[in-house]
Amino acid sequence: MNRIGALLMWGGISALGAAAFGVLALSRGETINAAWLLTAAVCTYAVGYRFYSRFLASSVFGLDDRRATPAERFNNGRDFVPTNRWVLYGHHFAAIAGAGPLVGPVLAAQFGFLPGTLWLVIGVVLGGAVQDFTILFCSLRRDGKSLGQMAKEEISRSAGITGMLAVLFIMLILLAVLALIVVNALKASPWGLFTIACTIPIALLMGWWMKRWRPGKVGEASAVGAVLLLGALVAGGWVAAQPQLAPVFTHSATAITWMMVAYGFVASVLPVWMLLCPRDYLSTFLKITTILVLALAILVILPPLRMPALTPFAKLGEGPVFAGKLFPFAFITIACGAISGFHALVASGTTPKMIARESDARLIGYGGMLMESFVGVMAMIAACTLDPGVYFAMNTTPAGLAQASQVLSQAGFVVTPEVMHQLATQMGEQTLIARSGGAPSLAVGMAQIFAGVTSALGGRTLAALWYHFAIMFEALFILTTIDTGTRVGRFMLQEIVGHVWPRFGETSWYPSVLGSSALIVAGWGYFLYQGVVDPLGGINSLWPLFGISNQLLAAVALCVGTTILIKMGRQRFAWVTLAPLAWLVIVTMTAGWQKVFSPDPRLGFLAHAASLAGSPNPDAARLIFNDRLNTFVALLFMTVVGVLIVTSLREWWLVLSKRKPAVVHEAPFVESAYATGD
Repeated sequence: MNRIGALLMWGGISALGAAAFGVLALSRGETINAAWLLTAAVCTYAVGYRFYSRFLASSVFGLDDRRATPAERFNNGRDFVPTNRWVLYGHHFAAIAGAGPLVGPVLAAQFGFLPGTLWLVIGVVLGGAVQDFTILFCSLRRDGKSLGQMAKEEISRSAGITGMLAVLFIMLILLAVLALIVVNALKASPWGLFTIACTIPIALLMGWWMKRWRPGKVGEASAVGAVLLLGALVAGGWVAAQPQLAPVFTHSATAITWMMVAYGFVASVLPVWMLLCPRDYLSTFLKITTILVLALAILVILPPLRMPALTPFAKLGEGPVFAGKLFPFAFITIACGAISGFHALVASGTTPKMIARESDARLIGYGGMLMESFVGVMAMIAACTLDPGVYFAMNTTPAGLAQASQVLSQAGFVVTPEVMHQLATQMGEQTLIARSGGAPSLAVGMAQIFAGVTSALGGRTLAALWYHFAIMFEALFILTTIDTGTRVGRFMLQEIVGHVWPRFGETSWYPSVLGSSALIVAGWGYFLYQGVVDPLGGINSLWPLFGISNQLLAAVALCVGTTILIKMGRQRFAWVTLAPLAWLVIVTMTAGWQKVFSPDPRLGFLAHAASLAGSPNPDAARLIFNDRLNTFVALLFMTVVGVLIVTSLREWWLVLSKRKPAVVHEAPFVESAYATGD
């Protein structure tokens, strides 16, 4: 394409995106078509990837395909394995795209469709994708070292060790929350559990196919895996309808908890090519296909956004889904999809050990995060196309609905019990009232969009089938993060213990692999179990802590990235990480302070614990313990990250003022044996 044609094309894309944002922002109560929201997001992603990621890759990082990557230099067939970039894109996307981009936007929809959409789209282009790409590049140049190890080497030893411990504990909380959503989605669901279970042998087959039987035949393995996955979906419905087989795959939340723990352990100790990579690649096939089909369905049926741009709860801070005003809580409720610290663990964990060429980091790091944000936008659309009364009835407890009844009535967000019963019948469920956590309401929204397409094409709506497919889709989406997160946690624990026991730090020493994996799954398994038995359902207690800790972790990652850029002599480009860092510190510290010290019992941990003192509620003791534990963990994370930020500021000042030499800890240049373009 010639220069004039390219200018016209990208100018047109930019103008279309700007026009779509204008329609969304300037609406004054009239109904807005969901296609405008979709158009605004896609155009922004295209421009961001084409221009901003290219600027980062060439001008800021200087990616060089002549340099051998850790996967090539340390290829051991277990953790360091050069991998096809599209397969690795699938693994990376599957690893980062957990519960956050599905659940966070659905919960934040209580503020209206506009705030969450702006944060998802603008936040990812300028913040989330930049963080992922930066940390992936830094780890690539440092033999695939973890975020904590890079903090120790680049900032200071004490700050690094403290940061490594904080990152490890934060990650345990993140994995517990992700696992909790899977447990809630699969409990008493034989269809979903059977289908999810089938993905494991299918992934093993694909791994052996691409590694042993037909090396490099990614297309063949993909086709076989796709056919088997679709067969598992259909078979799941048949199994659920069989009175003899359904009980075999129908289990309580506690039983599924132990299954999750066992799976996390096994997946983290097997070679990446055997289960982790092919399973994530298979999951990504389903995820991306579903999201793209959902986007096409939106363009076909053009559903209206029934949720207004802003609801009364954006200012009042008394929302029935969760308490707190739009600032700062919209920006911690939506973490994954805009910016997520967990991604830095993956970008400095499994992914840099599998990249074959440095140039692949642009597609995988920046492009993978854009796709996750697109998932978040789809989740926002699905939630906001629901009738607001249905949305609040599904995502709020009966007590919460009663407290917010006046505001809901004034806004017209009401729904009758008869309507909810009819909706539950259509979806093949007994009830949809008070199905909090975001996943069921997202499934209903997706089911209604897909049912609208099948109806428009002359077929049956198949609402119940689409609903259960969406539930399975969400569970599969989240579960793939557990295996990668556990493996990343194993790497981190091995590094930490390796300082006092060097042999334990050897990632290829199998006793260390088994022991560290067992400790990691025990850690997040404990918090998962506490969430499962929590009287409030776990999500109410853990999700705010998830959002705060996740964004604090992102602040740590951006501190490390900024430090490395300054030491590389590229301080003129440090604004690419400093700008999102400053925003995250303001937002997250404000949210953390309010969650701990707010006098409102619906918002503050300490206030809620005080309100339960002397209560006859038999669950009061457990709730008080959870509040105090949340308080301790939140304050611990805020303090540690605050110390790390101050230490980073000092390091920047010393280097920039020439009081300290700028020493970088990059691995020496080794020329790659791969020919460019292979």
